[in-house]
Amino acid sequence: MGCESSKLASCCWTGESGPIHEAQNPDEEKNEVSDSPAFCEFTFEQLRIATSAFAVENIVSEHGEKAPNVVYKGKLENQWPVAVKRFNRSAWPDSRQFLEEARAVGQLRNNRLANLLGCCCEGDERLLVAEFMPSETLAKHLFHWDTQPMKWAMRLRVALYIAQALEHCTGKGRALYHDLNAYRILFGEDGDPRLSCFGLMKNSRDGKSYSTNLAFTPPEYLRTGRITPESVIFSFGTLLLDLLSGKHIPPSHALDLIKDRNLEMLTDSCLEGQFSTDDGTELVRIASRCLQYEPRERPNLKSLVAALYPLQKEAEVPSHVLMGISRDGETMPLSPLGEACLKTDLTAIHEILEALAYKDDGGAATELSFQMWTDQMLETLSSKKKGDVAFKNKDFNAAIECYTQFIDVGTVASPTVYARRSLSYLMSDMPQEALNDTVQAQVISPVWHIASYLQAAALFTLGRENEAQITLREAAILEEEKNAPS
Repeated sequence: MGCESSKLASCCWTGESGPIHEAQNPDEEKNEVSDSPAFCEFTFEQLRIATSAFAVENIVSEHGEKAPNVVYKGKLENQWPVAVKRFNRSAWPDSRQFLEEARAVGQLRNNRLANLLGCCCEGDERLLVAEFMPSETLAKHLFHWDTQPMKWAMRLRVALYIAQALEHCTGKGRALYHDLNAYRILFGEDGDPRLSCFGLMKNSRDGKSYSTNLAFTPPEYLRTGRITPESVIFSFGTLLLDLLSGKHIPPSHALDLIKDRNLEMLTDSCLEGQFSTDDGTELVRIASRCLQYEPRERPNLKSLVAALYPLQKEAEVPSHVLMGISRDGETMPLSPLGEACLKTDLTAIHEILEALAYKDDGGAATELSFQMWTDQMLETLSSKKKGDVAFKNKDFNAAIECYTQFIDVGTVASPTVYARRSLSYLMSDMPQEALNDTVQAQVISPVWHIASYLQAAALFTLGRENEAQITLREAAILEEEKNAPS
């Protein structure tokens, strides 16, 4: 069975015209409060102690010791974790200008930012102190992931939160952001994406610094050497392409792919089945508007936030769940099915599925009842019935064969049949095939918790522990929502 995201290649051409439609954004004021401490000035000795004398092992900069301005992780005397950026000696010769800039950025308190907590200006030393985000950068999770690719819902959340961060800064008079890219986006302990405050500071004495990679800079920067608020929108467009593709594709190349309708090369194959054609189309359209050659033709941040807000399909799922970030001491109560999947107790899962029957198939069950009266469906329904008998009697090889005959006809899409065949595959020591069936069940019924539970069981069997735990959490959340009183 095909998945919806693969259809993008044929129907996702956006063109270069048409406004970004606005919608109401109920979170406009909610993110302005941050519980981080007030901005203050530190001594060099305080920061030297906090970073263990700027120890090499505490460097968290993208290019390590070779970065032009090195960032260290550290802890203040009160054990507050911080990121300390130490500028090279040639930066910020004017101490007064540095302090003014740092204080201005330090006033921008927002839960969408990794906020600036303070600075140090002693002799030739120029340092910034910001909230430390322990869960790596977007670049790490998007380009260099170890266990699982970032989910579509989380990518959309990144896009919205960063647009909200930029909108907040613009509203506070800081519309310029230097070198917006996947390394500037950080994830906190709660998994929420934050925009680094360091990009709000000028990185040189003339305030011209931007990206060193000319393939990703706005066209006007190549002409003038300066950035404008519209330049930031262009960079945001490149970020949207990163989120869509899972790669850092130069904007000009991406636009060529869009114009040629060659979007299979543009879309991350890891996202297959995770989003609808309409949502994929809209994200590409927003990105292409941000990448317009003429700055005046790019959308503003308010319209970007409004356009991204309706795309948030799993807003109720915490970021740490979507990201697979464990939180110490946190436990989630599991239903009997959840416990069975956690323990990969296939016998218990079989009993639960058998008792459930086809109650969750909804419209598909009704369609089956109606089509029982048509001659062309008799053979298909016979395959399903034989599969159900084999499943009940635990003859799982026969169940696989019969359910496969039913599925291959493709007249009726039944998530329960996929779930039953998935468990039959698990019983037959075929976990990859079982996992594939759970994905198909989710495509048919995206919020069906049974499919997510079975997916977790398949992942546990495959030894993919981290992914399995994430999926198990998601299944528990979906089940809780289904059982919640309306």
